[in-house]
Amino acid sequence: MASPFIDVVEVIERQKVGAGQCLVVLLCALLMFLDGFDTQAISYIVPVLSKDWHLPREILGSIFSAALAGLMIGYLAIAPLSARFGHKRMMLTSTLLFAVFTMLTVFATNVTELIGLRFLTGIGLGAAAPSAVALTCEFAPKRLRATFVLLVYCGFSLGFVVAGLTAGTLIPAYGWRSLMLAGAIAPLALTLPLSWLLPESLAFLQRRPQGNERMRAVLKRLFPRVDVPLGSTFWLEDQNETRASVAALVRGPTSIGTVLLWLIFFLNLAEFYFMQSWLPTMMTGLKYSPSAIVWVTALPTIAGVLSAVPLGLAMDRVGPYVTLTVMYLAGWVFMWLVGGAFSGSIAWLMVMVFCAGFCISGGQKSVIALAAVYYPPNLRSTGVGWALGIGRLGGIAGPLIAGMLYSAHWTPAEIFRFSAWPVLVAGLGVFVMGRIYGSRAVAGATSTAR
Repeated sequence: MASPFIDVVEVIERQKVGAGQCLVVLLCALLMFLDGFDTQAISYIVPVLSKDWHLPREILGSIFSAALAGLMIGYLAIAPLSARFGHKRMMLTSTLLFAVFTMLTVFATNVTELIGLRFLTGIGLGAAAPSAVALTCEFAPKRLRATFVLLVYCGFSLGFVVAGLTAGTLIPAYGWRSLMLAGAIAPLALTLPLSWLLPESLAFLQRRPQGNERMRAVLKRLFPRVDVPLGSTFWLEDQNETRASVAALVRGPTSIGTVLLWLIFFLNLAEFYFMQSWLPTMMTGLKYSPSAIVWVTALPTIAGVLSAVPLGLAMDRVGPYVTLTVMYLAGWVFMWLVGGAFSGSIAWLMVMVFCAGFCISGGQKSVIALAAVYYPPNLRSTGVGWALGIGRLGGIAGPLIAGMLYSAHWTPAEIFRFSAWPVLVAGLGVFVMGRIYGSRAVAGATSTAR
């Protein structure tokens, strides 16, 4: 008797979203929460260190960018290894790595040690995020993939917000090292639920000994109402295609979209990290109160969290290209208006920063969702990882360029008005990508990206 044949994609599409899928989203979101917390914590530590260690302005951009450089290495060099070792293993190993290096940062005594440890921490963080996105997409129905990815990246934005609130509580009372200590203990605690509760990638399990039985166990856990007979044979989306390679991203039908995605990621992350890294320092120089600095800096990420559901639904229903083009055009306007808001009331500044953050922070999550639905499954982890890695070049360049302008005595208003133009270019990039691919790439690029 022939073994039952089960199409895994069809099973996921037929089922209502269940507790097992929600658990995958939650665990991946918690990992991204820690990524956001660690990334933003340094922005509150640097103003304190610059006074305690008597650091010149010129070195501050290097501190901001050290972890971002490590993230780029993690995305480009380490994340593609998930195809060999599995997304779950990659997430666990990466979480342990950045927990250890964050703990060592607590004992840093000079700026050289701090920059080196931040770089190593970034490598650990960078290896985890693409696997979290790919694993989320693997267990998500196609109709909700963009929404699921945006929800996972809400964790990143919440991490930014909580970092600010925690910094406002811990640093005045216990010093900057206490914030790093909190950022080390939390990922250590997360490794336990990741190990026990997170399922491994089905595509990875299929290549392992007793793969069908392992896949059956995962499907039964996630979809307990589905009948999965013993001895079933499973078919996965695009399972017969060549495994992911970097060269596959820049040749054939995916090449133009890949280049455009890299440009959009670069510009969006340059804007995002410029805002999050320099807002506290700029506002300190303008003599704003500490509480105002914390709340204004947190607003872009609060807006990013609130943007996730409406943007995800718009991308899934209206289309990603129209949604992102309109959002970036609005972001161009609001970034320009933030520049003028520094001379107005604090309330007006908060409104403009919130609106700009909705577009920039929301754009960061949305373009990751666009990459996740653009690439087919065999290219998804590598495609998202490389897009994020190229984007981190923008994340490094944004704070550094802002630091150069700040050192050249540009005002915050002038820097923000200058920064509005790259947002417009990102919008034009999405528009061009939409003109080329249209609706053909919305459902995962399974026809055009081959």
